Amino acid sequence: MVLKVLNGFFALLFILSAALQYNDPDPYVWMPIYLTGAYLCIQAMRGKYPIGIYLAAMGVYAIYAAYLLLDDMGVLYWFNKRDAENIAQSMKATKPYIEETREFFGLVLLMGVLVLNMLMYRVRKKRAGRL
Repeated sequence: MVLKVLNGFFALLFILSAALQYNDPDPYVWMPIYLTGAYLCIQAMRGKYPIGIYLAAMGVYAIYAAYLLLDDMGVLYWFNKRDAENIAQSMKATKPYIEETREFFGLVLLMGVLVLNMLMYRVRKKRAGRL
């Protein structure tokens, strides 16, 4: 029951996040990323775990997160050169590391939710095998 509530919360959060990408410079990248996460949360609420989609999404998220981490104006730059400056401030063209850091943490959140769902899928599968 708790997992259903969490998946419902995250599905709504990811749908809202996708909607907020409307005026972003790259909505064609981020809208599908967030909507895929929302879709997988909704499927998990229904007790369905399309493992192929989980693995594909997590692969894409991990590769993109690694890029954002290592990019010249990415997370490591923000952390090491900007002393982990507040990323809640408004985005400016002179501070692209803020946007990249936000995007990185969005991907980390997505991956965390998907990992939790995959672990719960394994638990359910083991329980079903014991019955």
